[in-house]
Amino acid sequence: SVASSDAHGSSTGGTTAPTAADDHHHSARPFMARDLETALLRTFVTAVRAGSISRAATTLGQTQPALSQQLRKLESVVGRPLLYRSPSGVSPTRAGAELLPYAERILSLSAQALTETGRALTGRCGIGLLEDLAASQLPQTLADLARLHPGATLEVLSLSDTAIREAYDAGRVQLVLDEVPDLPGPSRWTVRRPLVWAIGHGVDVAADPLLVVLFSGTCSWRTSVLETLERADRRWRVAFESNSLVGVLAAVRAGLGVAALMPANLEPAMACHDADGLPTLPDVELGLARHPRTEGDPLINAVETALRRMI
Repeated sequence: SVASSDAHGSSTGGTTAPTAADDHHHSARPFMARDLETALLRTFVTAVRAGSISRAATTLGQTQPALSQQLRKLESVVGRPLLYRSPSGVSPTRAGAELLPYAERILSLSAQALTETGRALTGRCGIGLLEDLAASQLPQTLADLARLHPGATLEVLSLSDTAIREAYDAGRVQLVLDEVPDLPGPSRWTVRRPLVWAIGHGVDVAADPLLVVLFSGTCSWRTSVLETLERADRRWRVAFESNSLVGVLAAVRAGLGVAALMPANLEPAMACHDADGLPTLPDVELGLARHPRTEGDPLINAVETALRRMI
């Protein structure tokens, strides 16, 4: 109505026009906008992915004190603690877990705005992702890339190693990001990422035997978890196993035991804050295979760059 849309508060709307005193009152308290600096977000994301301040500092070429100062600055801007810190590493708090997908997307869009603006990509690219990566922000990054280039078609697949290899050989998938031993072709580049413990609600990490939730089958993470416990002289018992990340997460949420996850898939309530409660898990080595017939393809180049940036 006219009354509700009257910007000057006329008498017909039942409001009072602002006075000079009102103007002075408002000017005395200017609105202070809070901005999230991409450099601070990059520090935070790198720390979560690396699982430790020291590893993140090495990755970014900074000193640990400088990186810690940046993290504290970001926490000050957000107004909430973002990381649990312990001698064994860092993990996101609830606020950190809420910020993480936004931070990853902001960094991705910033990079794409710098590199993709002004050029139009067309064609098709199929991407095979390890399920644990498909549950992260990578698909959102690819969706944002596709939105920038309406003439391009991207397909993201998360299948068994055998099915991905068949799709790769058939030309349906041009890029595969997976554990190095499971790649369908030679790796163009590799990266090491930590595994962290996810603790079910009410689970006693000092229990003997320790209740564990595992990926079933021949998953290398299963072997890593059991070998780590054996080396630490910890007895264990399999409480639940599943061939999917969804199943493993559901079991941990239900309090059935502990599991090994990538930091990006760790929910805040699952974080382990007892540095001595469980042995340190080994890293996993991820790599990217690219179909040899795609060399020089601008779209696939762009997708590979986005994957490398986000992993």
